[in-house]
Formats: sequence, structure tokens, C-alpha cells
Amino acid sequence: MRRTLHTTLSGTISGPATVYGILAAAATYAPGQESLLATIDGHRVEVCEIAGPHGTRLHRFGPDAPTERPVDFTLAYDAVIEGRAPAAPGEPVDLPTYLRPSRYCESDRFGALARENFAGLSGLDLADAVCGWVRRTLDYVAGSTGPSDSTVDVLRTHKGVCRDYAHLVVTMLRARNMPARFVGVWAPGLDPMEFHAVAEVWVDGRWLVLDPTDLAPRQAMVRIATGRDAADTAFLSSYGAGLSLRRYLVRAEVDELPVDDHVSPVVLA
Repeated sequence: MRRTLHTTLSGTISGPATVYGILAAAATYAPGQESLLATIDGHRVEVCEIAGPHGTRLHRFGPDAPTERPVDFTLAYDAVIEGRAPAAPGEPVDLPTYLRPSRYCESDRFGALARENFAGLSGLDLADAVCGWVRRTLDYVAGSTGPSDSTVDVLRTHKGVCRDYAHLVVTMLRARNMPARFVGVWAPGLDPMEFHAVAEVWVDGRWLVLDPTDLAPRQAMVRIATGRDAADTAFLSSYGAGLSLRRYLVRAEVDELPVDDHVSPVVLA
């Protein structure tokens, strides 16, 4: 399998700031061809790579010198990935970490709802039931939620996008004592193309990928970042001054798009 990835982000930073991008393929893929370029007002600036958990790579950049005026930035990434990455190993600390409630996945508030809908289920049966319930519960509506909306907010409106679907899956699985986590991915086959979000659940010693949106084949997805929820995986963050995104292009292609029945267990690789 050969997967080709490209993104260009551009916009304005309103003052002194440090920017973090999380958009590169996880380090576990070891891309054979890869480049990342950041510019400020058309001039290339240094990018510092920081290793995160589960192969996540943060890329930090900003103006070379402090400035009080707005500046324009671009961040461009390209990669070609041949073959598949090794399956993500499970670390002892993962299980308690991904059982706890988190910023967007308030599983401690949904114990009764989870029991009502999923009592008596475990393992893959529970994971399949949660995904089916989320599909029936939410309507996919672009722009229906914002960056601060959590599972609590989404269940008031029953509308959301991929991050909300993934958050709700994670929340319900944790509420039933199954470790679950949030994953940002490249998703060949997604239309319209953009960064995508899915969930992973720990079953029988493996992290299995769950995507209740059914919008792209899981077998072709490329892991970007893994964490408790979207707070750990945002593709662009700014600290010190505001950031506005003006242009946002994502392209992810695969030499042969797999067929996904959206039922069989799949490991993200």
C-alpha cells in the first residue's frame, strides 16, 4: 500500500506567538519521503520537532524575532508512506489513562445512559453496539459544533462532525469500563477531503479503530496523533497571540482504495 499525503495551512498570527502543528504522519510509519516547511511573511523559519506519545509529532514554529504586528504564515507538509506501520503496542499506563474522563469526553456523567443502552455487553459486541448507537443518535452536519463543544453539548443537539462522533464513542466505552482513545488521522477516500477523527478501543490486547461516520475505509487511514480527546490532537494551536486560518488544503491518496465493511476488526496501521 502506497499512501501520498499533502497539506498546506496558511493564515495570520496577530502578534508574538508560538505555534504548534500536529499534522505529520506518526513516527511509527517512518515515511521514506517527507518534508515540512514553515514560513513567516514569505521567509522560511526553523521548525522544531517534539516527540509526543504513541508516535505523535508536534512541530513548533513562530516568528524569528518578537513582533507586535500581524504576520502571515504557511505550514506545508508532504509525505509518501510505503506499506504499513507496526501495530501500536499497548503500554501499562494506557489502560488507566484511557479509562478516565477527559475534557471533551465526560464519561463520569454518562454512567446511567451507558448502562441503559449497553448493559450486559463486552468486548467487540460492546464496541459494535456503541458505534451503532452513535450512528443512530447523531446527524452528521458540517459546522454544527465548535472547538469548545464536548459530548455533553453534542447530546443536547444530536448533531456533530467526525470529532463529535469519535468523542461520543470514546465517552460511552469509558463509561462501560473499556479503555478508549481519540485519534486524528489522514483518511484517503474521505469526501470532502480534510483531517479526520476516529476512536480506538482496547480489545483482546489490541487497539482497534472505530469510525461511526463510515466516511472512509479504516484500512487506508494514517495515524497523526493519539490522545484522550481532541485537546491532545489539535492540528494547529497558537500560544501568546491569536491565530486565524485563511487557507486549509488537505489531500490524502492511496494507490488502491480498500473496501471496508465497517464491521470487521481493523488495526490502524
